[in-house]
Amino acid sequence: MIRKLLPLLLLVLLFSAGCGEEEVSSEYHIEYLNKEKTKIVEVAYGPQASDTEGLIREFLAQLSSDTDWVEYRKPIPSDVEVTDFSLDGVLLSIHFDEDYNKMNQVEEVLCRAAVVRTMTQIEGVDCVSFYVADAPLTDSKGNIIGSMNQDSFVENPGEQINSIQNTTLTLYFSNESGDGLVVETREDVYYSSNISMEKLIMEQLLEGPQIEGAKSAIPAGTKLMNVSVVDGVCYVSLDETFRNQDYQVSEAIVIYSIVDSLTELSNISKVQISVNGDTSGAYRDNFALSDMYDRNLDYMESPAEAVTEEPTEEE
Repeated sequence: MIRKLLPLLLLVLLFSAGCGEEEVSSEYHIEYLNKEKTKIVEVAYGPQASDTEGLIREFLAQLSSDTDWVEYRKPIPSDVEVTDFSLDGVLLSIHFDEDYNKMNQVEEVLCRAAVVRTMTQIEGVDCVSFYVADAPLTDSKGNIIGSMNQDSFVENPGEQINSIQNTTLTLYFSNESGDGLVVETREDVYYSSNISMEKLIMEQLLEGPQIEGAKSAIPAGTKLMNVSVVDGVCYVSLDETFRNQDYQVSEAIVIYSIVDSLTELSNISKVQISVNGDTSGAYRDNFALSDMYDRNLDYMESPAEAVTEEPTEEE
């Protein structure tokens, strides 16, 4: 641990050892990981400090320390060091060494959620930003994550990220010529347990394909406004950008990229697409927004026939 945290860390460890597994009555808690490191667990904690800076130091020490409970794991791994922190107004900046980037995707998201949710309990700390080797923390695409608060880890209203799961998705994108669909099987897609599968599919479609020979069918910049399922019908609302015309992709490919991807889910049989919730009019010329569309694989691109027959040897 950093020198600035060592004295207080020893105090925290002694306090924890003295308490054993007795229940602590406190207005504060520490967010730990379960032993499988797939879920956040909230544990009541009685701090020694009472001032803002003292609480920050103590909570960081606790988040980096092994617990007395075998079912909990510290969210900041042993090989990740907190090198510094600073409080500027209500923004707490926490600096980690470069080993922070060695965490896998699931562990990193849960670590970040646990730290932010623990630290923002402190009066005077409204948001938290992370730095790794003195550079702002970025996502997998290189975008700066920026400041985070309790709401940064809310997928649906009133629900916070408590666990991370993974799944395999079958997604349909446009081929390069824009006149056919190509399928991509995307394995090990990690997502919050609070997010619906239909929302996950739409978010993955909007991100675009990860395979060669494919491109996104949905107009660039389109945002998902809402998605829900009622009685087997999936209602998808996209923003006004969806109406942008990209004539390099046929209108049927745009529609069935969405429909065929969503109907991979067993609970969805039809899909209705709207623009900001408005189902009047049509998408381009032929696809009424008021209609509900069934699965249609007629636009699937036929794979080129490979010549596999080998010449026979004459005796």
